[in-house]
Amino acid sequence: MKELISSVKKDYLLGLALQGKRVDGRALDQYREVSVERGVIGTAQGSALVKLGNTQVMVGVKLQKGEPFPDTPTSGILVVNAELLPLASPTFEPGPPNEDAIELARVVDRAIRESQMIDLEKLCIKEGEEVWAVFIDIYVLDHDGNLIDASVLASVAALYDVKPPVSEEWTLPEFPVSKKPVAVTVVKLNGVMMVDACLEEENIAEARLTISTLEDGSICAMQKGGSGFFEREELEKAYELARKCGEELRKKL
Repeated sequence: MKELISSVKKDYLLGLALQGKRVDGRALDQYREVSVERGVIGTAQGSALVKLGNTQVMVGVKLQKGEPFPDTPTSGILVVNAELLPLASPTFEPGPPNEDAIELARVVDRAIRESQMIDLEKLCIKEGEEVWAVFIDIYVLDHDGNLIDASVLASVAALYDVKPPVSEEWTLPEFPVSKKPVAVTVVKLNGVMMVDACLEEENIAEARLTISTLEDGSICAMQKGGSGFFEREELEKAYELARKCGEELRKKL
């Protein structure tokens, strides 16, 4: 759910965009200050807190034994959940996950799953009977825009923080992760492309495109949102922004 914004403020933000400017003085291709802190939840196997400007997202990872899916008897299980806490925004309400929370969880899941960051085959304890399930829980603490990029970054950082559980069946010296997928969300405002939209910019954006990339610049996942559209040239520009900004975000890991 988007917050309402006055027509005067909307016209002001759209006018700034046409001038290549932003409400907080950043360049169109510039992220807000980013920080990543691991090991913030003592009871989790892995955890991380990401601050992206005034947006804060915390992620906890839990490992639990379970049965594999019938069609993947030798693979572990990955489950991603997102919770939009009411204290994070007046637009968030208590209760079951809403459409925004479900989309956030799915985009994070896709970035991690399609990048093959976790070697799920190595999480098999006994074929067809028992595997490790990886639960990634996302908690939005403060919402000032761009929850997707912050959540992907926090989830990847938390996975690299995971310590394998002590078990007779567990023989790996470390949790089987590799690669570092990161998401960059580009929004279109009055025909102008920009990254890392703050909440005010996000609320009036025509469309957004999230591109998740790997270290070599290859795309592992994409998600389009909003009622607007992107021309081919805009898609190409969005990819270049995702590749360039992705390199900077990855340094935080």
